[in-house]
Parts: sequence; structure tokens; C-alpha cells
Amino acid sequence: MVKPSIPKGTRDFGPAVVRKRNYILQTIRGVFEVFGFQPLETPAMENLTTLNGKYGEEGDKLIFKILDNGDILGRAQQAKDSRELGVLLCEKALKYDLTIPFARYVVMNQHEITFPFKRYQIQPVWRGDRPAKGRYREFYQCDADVVGSNSLMNEVELLKIYDTVFTKLGMHGYQLRVNNRKILGGLAELVGKPELITDITISIDKLDKIGEDGVTKELLERGLNEADVKVILDFIAIKGSNNEILEQLKEVLKQSATGLKGVEELSTVLNTQLTSFNSTPIIDLTLARGLNYYTGMIIEVKAPETVKMGSIGGGGRYDDLTGLFGLPGVSGVGISFGVDRIYDVLEELQLFPATAQQSTKVMFIHTGEENLATAFNHMMNLREQGIAAEIYHENAKMDKQFKYADKRGIPYVAIVGDSEKAEGNVSVKNLVTGQQEKVAAADLASFQF
Repeated sequence: MVKPSIPKGTRDFGPAVVRKRNYILQTIRGVFEVFGFQPLETPAMENLTTLNGKYGEEGDKLIFKILDNGDILGRAQQAKDSRELGVLLCEKALKYDLTIPFARYVVMNQHEITFPFKRYQIQPVWRGDRPAKGRYREFYQCDADVVGSNSLMNEVELLKIYDTVFTKLGMHGYQLRVNNRKILGGLAELVGKPELITDITISIDKLDKIGEDGVTKELLERGLNEADVKVILDFIAIKGSNNEILEQLKEVLKQSATGLKGVEELSTVLNTQLTSFNSTPIIDLTLARGLNYYTGMIIEVKAPETVKMGSIGGGGRYDDLTGLFGLPGVSGVGISFGVDRIYDVLEELQLFPATAQQSTKVMFIHTGEENLATAFNHMMNLREQGIAAEIYHENAKMDKQFKYADKRGIPYVAIVGDSEKAEGNVSVKNLVTGQQEKVAAADLASFQF
């Protein structure tokens, strides 16, 4: 007999966990809705050609390819190397994120969409990553994007969405970190190697993982010399308040029109008078987000420092993402929530409210077949009023039924025995306080469960 198991990097979720996850998802979805975003879903799989080449060198390696049906062996014999083998045997792949499929959707439905188009999407994605704490191969993303608008007000609103959601979840101490891809482009110009912008950003993006020595080694391997590396490390080491950093950047990047444009955009967003933030966004020049499609502001949300966890959200501006699919000139900006990591943070900090695990509000005790119809009728009346109720399906000992309700976290039990049935009442017991009272059956739906 084969011992049952699941693939590494995936997880089963029992009822208690699903309820907590739903609490997070409902919080995020509620904020998306009040900010005017519309729901969207795309297939679990995409054509491999849709995904390949969109996530940078590192990201493309993590795409989960799907083996085709048919004469696999015959096609495999035609391959010259492992890369060609993957192309020959896999025409489809599981989606790596929600952004590229969204861009594909926009291009395919451009004549039906009203621009600017504000959409949110909550679905699982898959990555062939090495499993670790907070890093899974299958996980949910929650994205919000705006396409068809160049206004920096969109960046402000998306930052405010992060601020609103994490405040609602009670996650104090989270950090909103921001940078601008144009500033990094100016850095590449500063070292005289604008063509290496992708190599530079990929390396900088690993700073918190491999340290300064690791970044130095990688930059040298990517074609930069020691003088270039010093300029880069000095650049990302610029410190101070947001405005102090912006002033220093203006001086350092004064010969780069691209870099100064990035400084201007970042200044506009950070010094906005449109709204205030519970957690003020912080400039982080080490923030690079190695994905190729970002062109403007980039965002990352860090968990509170008391929790050892990486990014719990991120996003940015992509001015020509749809151009990858033949629709140039459509600007977009978006953010993503890492639900699984957010769950781990809330769990570790014990921030889930008791109600997040609660479904059934009241359980009717089974007191015998002669009272079952009456109890069942009362239960259905509560359900019709939107109150979650159930009945114990077996005529078991009272103690067993009470223990069952307690283990399920059901706060109330209702008892319809011979005396209650005769009087037209229901005995309601609060399992948290132990208090019990009789309620007229006609008033049961208005009882504060």
C-alpha cells in the first residue's frame, strides 16, 4: 500500500485554516471593491509562449511546465538540448503570477473593456521554487491593477489599498517600501552600462539574501568592473529621510534624464496631499524587483520586524506590458498580496479574531425523535434569517453533544426538550459564559447569538 502524501511546497487546509484564510481574502476583497475594482478570473494554465521571457532570467526558470499528450517520445528525440526539449514537450504551463495573464486578457478583450480598467483577481499561482518557510510552490495571489491610465494617483491609491488592508488586519509595524525603476535605470547610465539594467536589478534584488559580498561577486560575473560595483553599492547605501534621499538622488543623477524622471515621480507620490497613511511609505534604493516588465514605481511590503518573513506584497508600474502581446502604449500599474505569507504572519502574531474561525453560531441538541421535528423547524427558521445553525444528527448522550459543540467552537447550544416544546420555548446556553436562559420560540430569530 502506498503511503498517501502531497507534493513538496503544497499544503492541505483544514476547516479552521480555511476560515482564517477566508477572513484574509474577504478583508482584501472588501477593500478592492470599495476602491472600485472589478473581479476577474483567468485559467490555471496558459500557453507557455504567453509566460516565457516575461519574468526575467530567474523567474523563467521557476515556471511549471505541463507535459503535452501524444507522441512524447518521438518529439523528445528531436531535441538538441534540455531547453529545446522543454519547448518540444510542453506547450502549456501553470501560471506564474496573475499579471501576465491579465495583460493577455486585456489584449484579447481590448474592444469590450472600458478604459481605464480597474480589476482585482484572487486565484492560485504556481512556481517551481525551493520550498521554505513562507515560500510555497502553490499559493494564492490577490492582485489589483489599473490599465489605461498614466496618472500617478493610481500609485497613491494602490499604496492606500495596502495601508487600508493591513490596518484592518491589525498588522502594526508592516513597512511600505518604494523605489522607481527609472532611478535604477539612471544608476545603470551612471556606470555607463545602460544595457545591463536587468543584470544590475536582478543582483541588487538579492541583497537581503546573499549580502553585499554576494551582490559584488554576482555583478562582477555579469560584466561590471570593480569601479562600477563601487558606484552601485555607494548608490544603494544612500540613507536619510524620504526627502533627504530624494535631494541626494537629484544630485547623483543630475546627468541622467531617466533617473531624474524617476525621482520626480517618486517625489510626486510620496509628497501627495491626497491622503494620509498609517504606515508612511519608505524609499528603499535596494528595492529592485527583478521582473523585466516594471518601468516606473516599484513597491514592496515587508512584514513587521518581529516576524522572520520576506515580502508579503509587491507591485509596480509597467508602461508597456500589453505591448508584449501586440497592444503597445497601454500603461498599467498593480499590486499583489501574498496571502499565504500574510496568513503565517497573522498566525505568529496571534492577530486572527475569534470570529475568524467561527461558522455555526448555534447547535440544537438532539433530545429525542419526538422533539426532532420542532428543533429542526426552529433551526431552519434561524437559517432563513442568515444565522448559521445546525442540529446534532444522533440521539447521543447530552454530555457528548456538548463536548462536540465545544470542540467545534460553537458558542451557543439550543435545547428543545419535552418541557420547552410544551411551553413554546427554547433553552439557549452560552458555552463561553455558561449562562442559560429560556427564549420564546417566536423570539429566537431576534436573539443575539
